[in-house]
Amino acid sequence: MAMAARFWLLSLTLSVSVVGLVRGNSESDALYTLRKSLSDPDNVLQSWDPTLVNPCTWFHITCNQDNRVTRLDLGNSNLSGHLVPELGKLEHLQYLELYRNNIQGTIPAELGNLKSLVSLDLYNNNISGTIPPSLGKLKSLVFLRLNDNRLSGPIPRDLVGLASLKVVDVSSNDLCGTIPTSGPFEHIPLSNFVSKYCSFENNHRLEGPELLGLASYDTNCS
Repeated sequence: MAMAARFWLLSLTLSVSVVGLVRGNSESDALYTLRKSLSDPDNVLQSWDPTLVNPCTWFHITCNQDNRVTRLDLGNSNLSGHLVPELGKLEHLQYLELYRNNIQGTIPAELGNLKSLVSLDLYNNNISGTIPPSLGKLKSLVFLRLNDNRLSGPIPRDLVGLASLKVVDVSSNDLCGTIPTSGPFEHIPLSNFVSKYCSFENNHRLEGPELLGLASYDTNCS
């Protein structure tokens, strides 16, 4: 019995250790997947070593006291490539800063899983596709800056439910339809596409603020 008890205890200890290791690796795995998807001619990601369980030692990464990733700062880093769905696994991430690079492809819908996200800065890239409606799940989001890309399609109405959203900039894309006028979009003067908080200019198919009950918000999007 004593031998069996010791064997059971050893098995339990190993199981707990393996679970802890897997949890510890989930964020580094997600970040390393991003690294593999990017071209990095200036070697700014050189410290992103997948053999280190804890990514908090990597440059351009900030963690909280529990060693969970809270910031990803890679703005103006001469990166190209595309974003990856695995970014949605960084559940404690508050700041995703990837502005002024040459990132292509689409915005993964999985970014809507980043419930702690405060700032999403993807401006001045070469991102195409639509703005994912899943971003409407980011209830902590304050800053949404997607300007100077190649985004198309309408502005998702899911965004009007983001009560904390203060700054929206989607200018210089190829968006279509109308601009919401409720929720955080109430800051926009009806006679202007630009305000202190929001900017929608240089979207040639964007028709202006919607007239509720009178026009479909996705007009001119076919």
